[in-house]
Amino acid sequence: MAAKKKAAKTKAKAKTKAKVKAKVKAKKKVAARKTIAKKTAAKKKVVAKKKASGKKAPAKKVVAKKKVTAKKPAPSKAAPRKAAPRKVASKPRLVKQTGGRKPAPASLSAHAGPVPGIAPYAEKRGENYMSENQIEHFRDILLTWKRDLMEEVDRTVHHMQDEAANFPDPNDRATQESDFSMELRARDRERKLIKKIDESLLMLDSDEYGYCDSCGVEIGIRRLEARPTATQCIDCKTLDEIREKQMG
Repeated sequence: MAAKKKAAKTKAKAKTKAKVKAKVKAKKKVAARKTIAKKTAAKKKVVAKKKASGKKAPAKKVVAKKKVTAKKPAPSKAAPRKAAPRKVASKPRLVKQTGGRKPAPASLSAHAGPVPGIAPYAEKRGENYMSENQIEHFRDILLTWKRDLMEEVDRTVHHMQDEAANFPDPNDRATQESDFSMELRARDRERKLIKKIDESLLMLDSDEYGYCDSCGVEIGIRRLEARPTATQCIDCKTLDEIREKQMG
């Protein structure tokens, strides 16, 4: 009897979870439609403002210059004709070949992200967005990026411990302090970035990674490869930047 009760409870919980998921999806769709309508209205307003503010510059008057052609003197009958000069074949110029690195192929350089060692993801036909392969791909990107940042932090700590010394010259002490402050600022920015990477990993585990927080639309694989910690689609991000500029 206890086993049957447990099975009934688990079934009821599964049904309630499915209902909650369906409600959340419906709410996301409604919110996405509303935000898309807001975006289109905002874009139309921006375009109307640009058209109203932009004035065409007056066209410059172009005065056509008359070509002056000098008349050639008529050849006199008595004057002997000069022989035409012989054309000398010019020697081919030797061009020095400068050595250098070969440029990266367009397919790799177009989607170069923060982790250069990982190749861009090749999408397959009919593949669903945020499939298992895509999730593993972005998990590898985030983990390798976090590992590289942690190595930089350790390197900075060891460097500061080894190079820490009391120089007698005040100029040397000042340069050392400025170098240390620059490194600490960089590490502080990387610390905040590591926090964002951890949040992205949690979103991967909860199947919320790859969707915009504002409108719920797909962010896109190429944008995520360029910025794996992105939480907004390109449209919402541009609108936020426009608002920040207007407020500023």
